[in-house]
Amino acid sequence: MRVNIRDFAGAQDDVAHVFPLASNVLQRITDPLVAAVLYLAMSFHAHGIVTKQDEVLAFITALIFFPSTDPAASRGKYIAGVLTSWGKVLACLYIFDLVGNFSSAFDTSLIRSWAVLTPVSVIGMHFAFASIRSRLEPFADTQTAIVIGASEVGMHLARRIESRNIAGQRFVGYFDDRSAERSGAPAAQVLGTIDSAPEFVKRERVDLVYVALPMASQPRILKLLDGLRDTTATIKFVPDMFIADLIQAKVENAAGLPVISICDTPFVGSYALQKRCFDMAACLLALPLVAPLMLLIAALIRLTSPGPAFFKQRRYGLNGEEIVVWKFRSMKVMEDGDTVYKQATQDDDRITSIGKILRKTSLDELPQLINVLLGSMSLIGPRPHAVAVNENYRSQISGYMLRHKVKPGISGLAQVNGYRGGDDLHSMSKRIEFDLIYLRSWSIGLDVKIAVKTVLMLLKGDPKAY
Repeated sequence: MRVNIRDFAGAQDDVAHVFPLASNVLQRITDPLVAAVLYLAMSFHAHGIVTKQDEVLAFITALIFFPSTDPAASRGKYIAGVLTSWGKVLACLYIFDLVGNFSSAFDTSLIRSWAVLTPVSVIGMHFAFASIRSRLEPFADTQTAIVIGASEVGMHLARRIESRNIAGQRFVGYFDDRSAERSGAPAAQVLGTIDSAPEFVKRERVDLVYVALPMASQPRILKLLDGLRDTTATIKFVPDMFIADLIQAKVENAAGLPVISICDTPFVGSYALQKRCFDMAACLLALPLVAPLMLLIAALIRLTSPGPAFFKQRRYGLNGEEIVVWKFRSMKVMEDGDTVYKQATQDDDRITSIGKILRKTSLDELPQLINVLLGSMSLIGPRPHAVAVNENYRSQISGYMLRHKVKPGISGLAQVNGYRGGDDLHSMSKRIEFDLIYLRSWSIGLDVKIAVKTVLMLLKGDPKAY
């Protein structure tokens, strides 16, 4: 299991070392702004005016591009990250053009020049910024840090410090009661036993002490803390969180008490705003284009089979709250999904003639754009299951209900990885596995990637759509 130690270390935000951190944060914000401002400047230079369409395009670009690639990454990884992120932006704009023919409102030659110049400008600014930062870093203090406990989590943290992922710190070594051979730590970096750490900290005037001992080692931790009282070192506890399945783990402050969230939603603060803006922008672009098609589908359904054009079903949404999901009716029956639910199968006699086409092309899902606009669903997220399905599997699959930490989506990571449909235990378990991966690794770039794969899948045809 991968653990993001930066979620627990908490050492990046020391006020005395604010410059290295501030520069990282600033650049992650600056790179998307460079892309947006560059386009606006090029448009103004070419036409002498910046239109509303230009402003919308610049805003959407910055939104998709944010946050930028980690500036602390190696040179090669940074360049690859920028090119990948910019490729996602261009892919998203291409999809918008396919759907809405937006290129007719823009100067295509300017767009092409901007598409080439943006990554060059962003990468060039990064290296210029890195050069300035390297010249200023000697003026910033560097804290010495030791790690108590050469555990897996402790060594992970030490490697982070050594690779300068935690700005303004220098790793000195470990203190552990085990030998280097037993712990796996480099022998030269094991400075002594845990009991000898306080004297070393006092003598060498160590600035930071990370305690990475197992939670079961309470007596040893208390003895260590008592010994460190006679030093001025900052002491930080790095919990051994390998005992839990971490989903969006982070440290928070609750009425002055530090609490560790080990399972949370990724959509808080600016991330929630990014997600909502992405949903709204895509829906507002898509709805005017698909509205005539939706009217045609509704008319065909009413003309070819008795019953309403739309079908609604109760499903579980954010935080397990029941929501009403809208679809075009593709069957002769109207199961509420509460107590009665039967998964559609190939050559299912419940499916109408029009319904077969709708389900094969996924056009029956179009009314869910209304769900997205109303805020009960998102474009990308775990697919919502009928209430009866939830009640059946929540006790059979570990972590099943965790998928409801985010809004359900029209498409999701499981669907683009081939796990659409199928209500057997294996298929459902694989869908939940991908849903939880989505929660752990969400980014706006991942949403764009899933959206692109979904469109390509629809154009190619999904063999599991029936």
